[in-house]
Amino acid sequence: MDDDASTTTPAADASETTRPAEPKDELVTTAHTLKVGRKTLRYKAAAGRLVLREDVFKDDVYQGRRAKAEVGLTAYTLDEGADADTTTRPVTFAFNGGPGSSSVWLHLGLLGPRRVVAGDAGGLARPPYALADNPESLLAVSDLVLIDPVSTGWSRAAEGEKAKDFHGYAKDVESMAEVIRLWTTRNARWGSPKFLAGESYGTTRAVALAERLQSREGMYLNGLMLISSVLDFGTLDFEIPRNDRAHALYLPHYAATAHFHGKHGRRSLRSVLTEAETYAAGEYPRVLALGSRASATERAEAVATVARLAGLSEDYVDRADLRIEHWRYYGELLRDERRTVGRLDSRFTGAAASAIAESMDADPSMDAIVGPYATAWNHYARAELGLDSDAPYRVFGDVHPWSYKDFEGKPIYVVDKLERAMRQNPHLRVHVAYGYYDGATPYAAGQDALARTSLPPELLDNIEHRFYEAGHMMYVHEPSRLQQSKDLADFVARAT
Repeated sequence: MDDDASTTTPAADASETTRPAEPKDELVTTAHTLKVGRKTLRYKAAAGRLVLREDVFKDDVYQGRRAKAEVGLTAYTLDEGADADTTTRPVTFAFNGGPGSSSVWLHLGLLGPRRVVAGDAGGLARPPYALADNPESLLAVSDLVLIDPVSTGWSRAAEGEKAKDFHGYAKDVESMAEVIRLWTTRNARWGSPKFLAGESYGTTRAVALAERLQSREGMYLNGLMLISSVLDFGTLDFEIPRNDRAHALYLPHYAATAHFHGKHGRRSLRSVLTEAETYAAGEYPRVLALGSRASATERAEAVATVARLAGLSEDYVDRADLRIEHWRYYGELLRDERRTVGRLDSRFTGAAASAIAESMDADPSMDAIVGPYATAWNHYARAELGLDSDAPYRVFGDVHPWSYKDFEGKPIYVVDKLERAMRQNPHLRVHVAYGYYDGATPYAAGQDALARTSLPPELLDNIEHRFYEAGHMMYVHEPSRLQQSKDLADFVARAT
């Protein structure tokens, strides 16, 4: 026998012998009904975790597919009737943002068949909070898949894998695209009209996903729902030295906030916004650009105008050199009352931790809503969806630092992805929702990003804009929730 011919089986790689057993999908299906007007919808909810796998190669030799993550989702699908025909019945994949947020907000606030009763600014509900049917649910016109990105909710990296590998723009888009592809394939929904709905950073994700799904998978979409959008981070980045664009684009939001808190007397909100929008688009950025070249008269007029619109003292605006950073604004507006104003929703206020602090220590609007949504989900998932996990549900996961290496040395920007997706698929329609009291993704900044696209007029006509007298999670405001639900259902119907 030749020396190099051995009957001995080589020892397995130590890492392979100790690798944990491959996980399996864990989805619990339950049956429910929802009364919408005179109609009763019968639907199924499938909740739990879906295993994501990726191809593994060793020395360019294919080794099979290995589990990389277990992603939490809840899918709602009609159970019977002509409306359940999957060739005509749309399906909407929805997620929130952060990055690092679970989908609980859109799930229990706006889209799902059950919603939390949390109250609103000036009238918050008491713990432990209630759940109610949501007859305005998008389920009336579309099946729903609510997805929690890795490290949020109950989603996690697979045993033996690194969670940080998913904590970044590119890997997040890749993994979320695979969830959508996998669910669509396993549920035979390639022939269904398909939509993406994202909120906040979820709009960044949705646009990148649309381009990837269409370009890489050939999965063309019918529509995108961008709620509280941020597609160009340069529009709201105060950290960039002298980023006057951000200062100007926040002013209409400050004016709306000042109006809500009684700083504009008997003027209508619309008249205040019109003045602020006009000033922010013209004279304000001109004076900021002039800097020390502005005459004393020009500067004094600018100080007076910004102070009046934003509801601040002229002395403060002058000392701030006409540039009002938003965290400082929320601590300054009601300082004389020793109260701070919400960033996510500036209709909310809270007691200031310090009356002399440079800015507020916490966002009172976030404080107001985390408890109701976390409580409602933990009850709902176990009592109604049949999940029995005792693991903590992470409303906000630990995903930082978040990698933006694709944008190294420049602001995060996905408007070009949207342009590509719309040129590629001219039937793709886009719905953009803005809240006047949203200080996380201010409405003027969202408008500005889309106004700078290079799309031709016929594709620009595919983008619609809707505005609400509400904040970042506009569905917290009941009149806005009702109107937004109607607007989204109408959008899906028209884009299908």
